[in-house]
Amino acid sequence: MIDRIDRQILDLLQQNARLTIQEIGQQINLSKTPVHERIRRLERDGVIDRYVTILNRKKIDSSLLAYCQVTLDKQTRDSFETYEAAVHMLPNVLECNRVSGTFDYLIKMVARNMDDYNDFYQEQLSVIPGTLHISSFFVIAEIKNSTVVPVNM
Repeated sequence: MIDRIDRQILDLLQQNARLTIQEIGQQINLSKTPVHERIRRLERDGVIDRYVTILNRKKIDSSLLAYCQVTLDKQTRDSFETYEAAVHMLPNVLECNRVSGTFDYLIKMVARNMDDYNDFYQEQLSVIPGTLHISSFFVIAEIKNSTVVPVNM
């Protein structure tokens, strides 16, 4: 069970995972030991999945962001498993979600430029077995980009 204090800790860690246990404790008026125990429990229970560093993709030459809608030729368990295993191997893919509606997958991917995207499209994405149709959309401007999951609802 996640209580109000756990939610405060999670909110702080989502904003800055480099906060020390002491800094977290100061912000929520709790000593270091209970903060440490709560964080370990949240990690053990899988509430905290992992800690990551979020990069500015424009500073590392990955400025093209695109979404691809992918339709498979068959919607079977085997087709989904094969496709998903292949997508896991593509480093340009940031997210891949199986969705309901008129297509099967929504993929978020990055590339250096349009030539890089074209190579990805022709040599990696479109050749995955079972791929029937791909529609791509290119991001002109990111309005909101957040990794924070609301915990104080």
